[in-house]
Amino acid sequence: MRFLINAAVALTVLTACNPTFNWRDVRPDGTRLALLLPCKPDKAQRTVPMASQPTEMNLLSCDAGGVTFAVSMADVNDPGKTGAVLAQWQSATLTNIKAGSSVTRDAFKVSGLATSAVMVKATGQRANGQAVSSQAAYFAQDSRVFQAVMYADNISPDVADTFFSGLKFE
Repeated sequence: MRFLINAAVALTVLTACNPTFNWRDVRPDGTRLALLLPCKPDKAQRTVPMASQPTEMNLLSCDAGGVTFAVSMADVNDPGKTGAVLAQWQSATLTNIKAGSSVTRDAFKVSGLATSAVMVKATGQRANGQAVSSQAAYFAQDSRVFQAVMYADNISPDVADTFFSGLKFE
């Protein structure tokens, strides 16, 4: 009996040391952005068309607790183009998840950013046909554009609040 109690205590301690969301401070290279991610991010780069020209996009992403977290950024080299690029980016993201009429857009404040951001919430379908929910913040600083997004079957308000309130410019 004592063995079972000790095993249960050990299992509880091990579980407590391995949280699902292990939030950490992340600072993307070459930006003043700081954010919180619940897992160690993978890094990727690719060239995408933005503002009618090939543009290098940097991506940080990770998966934790059934949620995909991603932050993408690119420099469009012209602050006057950021609004159009962000609108195009929103549209492409919503098309990719086959979002229906359940799309909402609200103003969103990123700490340390003088301009406002947009928060887009939508439901749609993954490529395999499964339902997916997304929440994405779109914002710009100078000629850089950013997207911070979460994808999951069901997005917890607490997890979303921690992720999006962690976005800040220093």
